[in-house]
Amino acid sequence: MARSSTAPSSPRARAPQSATRSAAVAYQVELEDARAHLYRVTLTIAQPEARQRLSLPVWIPGSYLVREFAKHLQELTARQGQKALTAQQLDKCSWAVDCEPAQPLVLNYRIYAYDNSVRAAWLDTQRGFFNATSLCLRVEGREDAPHRLTLPRPHSADKGAMAMSQWQVATGLTPLTTDPQGWGSYQAADYDELADSPVEMGAFWRGDFTACGVPHRFIVAGAPPSFDGARLLADAQRICETEIRFWHAQGRAKGAVKAPPFQRYVFMLNATDDNYGGLEHRNSTALICGRRDLPRVGQKPSEGYTTLLGLISHEYFHTWNVKRLRPAEFARYDYTRENYTELLWFFEGFTSYYDDLLLRRAGLVDDATYLRLLNKNINQLLQTPGRLVQTVAQASLDAWVKYYRVDENTPNATVSYYGKGALVALCIDLTLRAETAHKKSLDDVMRALWRRCKAGPMTESDVLAVLQELSGRSWKKEIQHWVHGTRELPLRELLQAQGVAIHDDPAQLAQRLGLRVTENNGGLQIKTVLRGGAAEEAGFAAGDEWLGVEVPGSSASVGKSGKAKAAADPSAWRLRKLDDLPLYAGEQLQLTALISRDQRILRLPLALPKTSTTWRLAIEGSDRVKRWLG
Repeated sequence: MARSSTAPSSPRARAPQSATRSAAVAYQVELEDARAHLYRVTLTIAQPEARQRLSLPVWIPGSYLVREFAKHLQELTARQGQKALTAQQLDKCSWAVDCEPAQPLVLNYRIYAYDNSVRAAWLDTQRGFFNATSLCLRVEGREDAPHRLTLPRPHSADKGAMAMSQWQVATGLTPLTTDPQGWGSYQAADYDELADSPVEMGAFWRGDFTACGVPHRFIVAGAPPSFDGARLLADAQRICETEIRFWHAQGRAKGAVKAPPFQRYVFMLNATDDNYGGLEHRNSTALICGRRDLPRVGQKPSEGYTTLLGLISHEYFHTWNVKRLRPAEFARYDYTRENYTELLWFFEGFTSYYDDLLLRRAGLVDDATYLRLLNKNINQLLQTPGRLVQTVAQASLDAWVKYYRVDENTPNATVSYYGKGALVALCIDLTLRAETAHKKSLDDVMRALWRRCKAGPMTESDVLAVLQELSGRSWKKEIQHWVHGTRELPLRELLQAQGVAIHDDPAQLAQRLGLRVTENNGGLQIKTVLRGGAAEEAGFAAGDEWLGVEVPGSSASVGKSGKAKAAADPSAWRLRKLDDLPLYAGEQLQLTALISRDQRILRLPLALPKTSTTWRLAIEGSDRVKRWLG
């Protein structure tokens, strides 16, 4: 049964003092100055090496980009007792301290925290949040030892602490000695667990529910007064129970469920004016959304709320698929450099397939809504020229330099391992169902991989082996074409076989032209010129400002001699919105675009395409669709 509250209700958690003293590495993180966005970190190493090396991660698992968190570390000092030592910087993120091995080594430093995302650290007078990868130096040689994190309650004299008296703490870490608001000490088995356990602090809304016997907590920072917390808890509970049963159902007719691989779970949602994203962890997730996407008391849920539920479903599914079952290359993270794998199409893509599908199975969307969500993903892929350039396996390997570094050429040169990976999952699922009369599906593949890999490292060969075991044939050809090739996926025939009709509707104007634009302050800016489109043929370039169009005269005029002139003079029109182009073009397909580039006015000959289509999915055979989605 779900319940919610805005005040702390958990009992004081304590542990024997011996457990508190057992940590070989201990961090104390203080909210030193919220107005200056500064944390103070004190790191104590019980038994350091004679030359102790330390480093701060350059990336955070789940977000595949080197982010250089050390750029926010300042004023690092070291001491043993009263003796000051030198912390020698070795490179961009590593230090070394020469010291006495028999004595505790204490390091002290500040971290600037003003990144309001799920990936790094934030601190102001309203809220605090951090991932240990942004704050906690890794003690080399002690990574597998117990780690302790202590969060002292802010004192009233602390800068910016006047509003912090009502702050609470939320984290997936195991509490050692904490007060009812969560301030105190927490234990991590090793550095990996510490790095995988974000911390949220503030006067947040909090609710609790149980899913398949496991306690879950949902906290929301920045929620407006209209927020319907009861609705969010009830829907999150349905998602969690659906996904636990997906992975662990035993004897489904009796409804028995094997326990999931965690004893408790924490959702941390930061509601902002306009943002979206999430980052998975082993027994928690950090989420961010726009406040307008939260459910509101007495109002029908919005499309934005459905998107938020899909995000919750996605990150929760990652608890199994990438945090436990994971690429073999991620068996042990290297925090100092990129960690490459070609399998993000599976771990992110297949998770993206199931996030909305499991909303349907949880009864939170209907068949038609699910098909609209799927339709959007399909059209995004078909409108990306890069799908014919880069394989989805290459996209996985290139994530570090391409996915998070979008530029004007990204759609022409790359493909999303999220989007295409989800559609590869769809193709495998529907092919298995068709070949086995629905006796086998991708569900069976996922659970078989979980068992085969013992909820641990996985390779592509494991996927092929399980597919062959379940279907009785080799899938090398499909994986070669769909994952390691750039052929179009057989989406149309597979969907039609499942009772889904595909209509070819006229495409939006931007897609017909092969453009992506931004409209602001009464101007039209070219963001991207898509490969092979009319805009590229005309000579448009990213960064151009589209000022207007010249349209040839629509009819010839008659002179005094009675003879028709060749053509009427062209008319020129100011273009402020792309949708105004048909208004000025009329039936003309040959225009002249007036654009500004580097303060020069250019006239570009633009031929408007006669036809361009986009997909629209609809239910044709409801029984077949329900058999797939039910």
